[in-house]
Amino acid sequence: MANAMDTTTLMVTFWLVVGITLCAMELILPTAFIEAILGVGAIIVAAIAPLVPSFSLQVLVWMICSLVLVLILRRFMPKPVPFTMMDDSREAQTLTSIPAGDTGRVIYEGGSWRARCGDETLAIAADEKVFVVARKGYTLVVIPKADAWPIES
Repeated sequence: MANAMDTTTLMVTFWLVVGITLCAMELILPTAFIEAILGVGAIIVAAIAPLVPSFSLQVLVWMICSLVLVLILRRFMPKPVPFTMMDDSREAQTLTSIPAGDTGRVIYEGGSWRARCGDETLAIAADEKVFVVARKGYTLVVIPKADAWPIES
């Protein structure tokens, strides 16, 4: 009986350590709450570990709990926006040429960014002024200043 109690205590401790570690790792290495969800699933398994003596069943319960939590919490996650329009068009300068349908580099707000021309058929030369009109992930969408609509200062 003492051996069974020691095993149960060990399993509860194991799942608590795993759960707390995964939740703490989410703070250090953000993974869109996946580590946190796995950690919460492990803490739930720690709570029911005395009722489920088999480690294999505990792992199965952990996987099921984690999957259910992912499916439940998924609706609260923001939807990815593939194309973000900028509030104000801002000026940038090309570092490299931007070939038609390809990417190049621009200086924008003091940093070097990957950029693509808003018109896929148009190429932009290096050292040319452009307007940033949108952002797609870490790529800026730019248009040449000459092709921009009249912008009043």
